[in-house]
Amino acid sequence: MSEDIDVAEAYGRGNAVFMGMEMLVACGALVPRPETELLGSTAVNVLHEMKLPTPRVVDMCCGAGNLACAIAHHVPTARVWASDLTDGCVAVARRNVVHHGLADRVSIHQGDLFEALATPVSPGSIDVVVCNPPYISEKRLQGDRSHLVTLEPREAFAAGPYGIAIHLRVVKDALRYLRPGGALLFEVGLGQDRQVASLFERSRSYEGIRGIINRAGEARVVLGYTKSQH
Repeated sequence: MSEDIDVAEAYGRGNAVFMGMEMLVACGALVPRPETELLGSTAVNVLHEMKLPTPRVVDMCCGAGNLACAIAHHVPTARVWASDLTDGCVAVARRNVVHHGLADRVSIHQGDLFEALATPVSPGSIDVVVCNPPYISEKRLQGDRSHLVTLEPREAFAAGPYGIAIHLRVVKDALRYLRPGGALLFEVGLGQDRQVASLFERSRSYEGIRGIINRAGEARVVLGYTKSQH
């Protein structure tokens, strides 16, 4: 997680900039981070490469809805379903959808990961799943990252003993919804790219697995494509 944003200032102001867009923020939802723009821009690039008339996208663990709104804005034909577990995230995400006039193409749902989408989304119909999940281990949240939960919700950071508990679930559960050749993209913490890439590899259902590096040369996004036969 980035140390270079002032969370208290963003909450006080009520907004933060993400991929050139003003995103509304409020206590109960993670303030969008600059480093997550790499996930957003990579997803937009993947969608453009697919050249689909109406791409179908899922934003899992959507937080304030910044990725869902930014992808819909930058890919004007995309239809996006977004999901999060907590009342706070869902409320802020829905405000951002309205704020950007995207209610006809972006819908926000509440529930535990893909359970929230079981009714609105048909199996095998999604082209891209993006996920910026919690990725801080419990030990680090009690230690050198304890300051993160002073203002922002613990649910936005805590990810089990190794920091990849949500990645593990989404790699498996996304297969029900992704079409053959569909893409799954994650944000990962520093040094987690190999662990997350191995989750893709162990499932034996993905190919083209690779990390995407930022300007500092750090792999902060991992993506893979579903094989023709899951």
